[in-house]
Amino acid sequence: NRWLSGFATGYVELFRNIPLLVQLFIWYFVLPELLPPDLGNAFKQSNPLWQQFFSAMLCLGLFTSARVAEQVRSGINALPKGQRAAGLAMGFTLPQVYRHVLMPMAYRIIMPPLTSEFLNIFKNSAVATTIGLIELSRQAQQLVDYTAQPYEAFIAVTVMYLLINVTVMYLMRRLEEKGYLRSEWSEATTQRGGRRKRLFDITQAGRAALEQSRDTYLKLWDQIPGF
Repeated sequence: NRWLSGFATGYVELFRNIPLLVQLFIWYFVLPELLPPDLGNAFKQSNPLWQQFFSAMLCLGLFTSARVAEQVRSGINALPKGQRAAGLAMGFTLPQVYRHVLMPMAYRIIMPPLTSEFLNIFKNSAVATTIGLIELSRQAQQLVDYTAQPYEAFIAVTVMYLLINVTVMYLMRRLEEKGYLRSEWSEATTQRGGRRKRLFDITQAGRAALEQSRDTYLKLWDQIPGF
């Protein structure tokens, strides 16, 4: 759909090209003034903690979703066009082609950048302190004010960020291994019994579509006179 495609492109370009801090200020300071008076006043009179959390959540969600959408699009476009054509030739609808053929292979390409985006959510949340939200880095600043021990406070926060990121990386790597979501989608080589074996990763639906397409082409070829 041309209109949906244009809307999605505009959405991605808008949120990707505006700095995160500027977006956060817009959601927290500007948006309540643009809402209808009753709704804007209700937002400004609500709990300040809820205002800060809602603005930060909305800002981080829209900013990250635009980046993820671009990564998914790039992963799908990186696949050979013959995969989609083979699925459509076998009678799959376009949603079925994406679900059974394209997306399982695209996942193996986009999983590493998705892992990076997942990690960036935790690191980008530190900007929420600029609107008063007491998140992890803000807690460290408060500890410094109360204890006058900046080294211990910020070292503790650094260790907590490190533990969160290491845990996320471990879980995503396990997901890649158990779900066959390898980053090398086309060919992989493995050492087994001292011999190199070529592995072609392809989903069951994709393999069935290719085999049926091959059989159909062979039958049509046999029907050509003179061959």
